[in-house]
Amino acid sequence: MRGGSLKLHTKIVLGLVTGAAAGAAANAFAGDAAWVRWVGDNIANPVGQIFLRMLLMTVIPLVFASITLGVAGIGDVRKLGRIGGITLLYFLASTTIAVIIGLALVNLVNPGDGIDPVTRQQLFDTYRGQAEGLAPAGGTRFGIETFVNFVPRNPVQAAANMDMLGVIFFSLVFGAALTMLPAERARPLVRVIEALGDVVIKIIDLAMKLAPYGVFGLIFVVTSRFGWHLMRELGVYVAVVVGGLLLHAVFGLSVLVRVLGGLNPVTFWKKARTSVVTAFSTSSSNATLPTNIAVAEQQLGVPSQVAGFVLPLGATMNMNGTSLYEGVTVLFLAQVFGVDLSIGQQIVVVILSVITAVGAAGVPGGSLPLIMVVLASVGVPPEGIAIILGVDRILDMCRTTLNVAGDLTAALFVARMEPVGAPAAVPIGVEELERVV
Repeated sequence: MRGGSLKLHTKIVLGLVTGAAAGAAANAFAGDAAWVRWVGDNIANPVGQIFLRMLLMTVIPLVFASITLGVAGIGDVRKLGRIGGITLLYFLASTTIAVIIGLALVNLVNPGDGIDPVTRQQLFDTYRGQAEGLAPAGGTRFGIETFVNFVPRNPVQAAANMDMLGVIFFSLVFGAALTMLPAERARPLVRVIEALGDVVIKIIDLAMKLAPYGVFGLIFVVTSRFGWHLMRELGVYVAVVVGGLLLHAVFGLSVLVRVLGGLNPVTFWKKARTSVVTAFSTSSSNATLPTNIAVAEQQLGVPSQVAGFVLPLGATMNMNGTSLYEGVTVLFLAQVFGVDLSIGQQIVVVILSVITAVGAAGVPGGSLPLIMVVLASVGVPPEGIAIILGVDRILDMCRTTLNVAGDLTAALFVARMEPVGAPAAVPIGVEELERVV
């Protein structure tokens, strides 16, 4: 079989397995030998760092383009009226519930606590210096200053300092300001930002071609220094993520369907099965969008005007599964590195997970740069994400399924609240946004 015939996710899994096996074997048979450290410092780690840096350099343009286009795509909320407002409120509520479920579960199970204190301290000492350049000055605290610091004095400086709260706020305001311009004035700039988003997605695609080699190098460094037992915690982490997604589906979304959508949850999941299967197999909300619209209209009885408005917007902005995954991953890696996150810092994680999920690119690995910045924001070395890269594909399939199901529940709710259907005005930038989708 030619190497090019292997799928990317298969190559990444092979990179994880072979890198972990090679590193664990080196640790078991050679220990702290000079040649093991030389290979790690001069070959494996540099390859991994190049891969991670390619992801990190996309963060700022990715967040700016995605969030700005997401806000511009909804048009002037004042003209859209109730349908725009209730759609956004539902997105926010359901996504927040998902993150809270994930964080509650990871705090209950503590999947990263099985590592002995000596190994944990060695891990933190190894990666601490690499996180310092990304962590916000003064650390991350929660209080009145958090809300004040949402507004950056200088958006360029905020971008240079990786101040994600400042960048997100500027992107939200920039997108809202675009909706206040006449359509003919706003459209050229919207197209430029779309092109920026397309370029960033291509860069991420290029970076992911290096992923199998980067994963091999990063995992080799970890297992050659700390042994195989670190990988045992990975299975518990996967179980927590999948368990959190199932809990949100069975309880979170099902309750919302019953209370706000007025439909029996069992009936909803039966009628949504085509969308669920498509989302799981493609791992793409965008690729599932035509199926989702058909299911909403033909199976759930959602008016075409509502489905055509809510579902494309949801494919960009309503990321229940992605936000839950981000929150669980950040807390898991915090436990692995022995970083004790306060309630305030966990609230910051909730806020960042909800908002940055909007900026996740619809490509394999699109959420990884954003998770790395959230990690650094709460003092967790972002390079630690190497531990979970090999299992990301199966988790991507699971979280995409929840994303798509969440979009359907939103359409059901909006259809019940606004049975007449269509918004009065065509949102600025919708044509361009749908082209990207």
